[in-house]
Amino acid sequence: MELGMVGLGRMGGNMAERLLRGGHRVWGYAHHASAAEALVAKGGAKAESLAALAQKLSRPRTIWIMIPAGAPVDQTIDGLRSHLEKGDTLIDGGNSNYQDTRRRTAELAGSGLEFVDVGTSGGIWGLREGYSMMVGGSK
Repeated sequence: MELGMVGLGRMGGNMAERLLRGGHRVWGYAHHASAAEALVAKGGAKAESLAALAQKLSRPRTIWIMIPAGAPVDQTIDGLRSHLEKGDTLIDGGNSNYQDTRRRTAELAGSGLEFVDVGTSGGIWGLREGYSMMVGGSK
């Protein structure tokens, strides 16, 4: 499997590393270059921008967003949207408010993009122990 990971902080970085250990291909994007370089050192690849991330991924693309809830998620979706196409999937792995998930789902309706809210838990132990996820429906 190949996916893009936006946000390579403690949880996103560890999730990307766990995926790499499982034999998956991970492209990463982070605001901090050092986080992206850490992913490269572990066998992943980095993208210099959200547009570059979308360009580098094979279609249909899957992009996991692992950043703080709220405006940062909206800004990331806005930054990716014009670079994605029908059949691509955006996953919000943070702890977004369900009302934000409903709004985002409505905003993306008709675009052909899939949107999934997957609140993820596991903290810094997730790399070793795995992650717990709660997939929420938004319809």
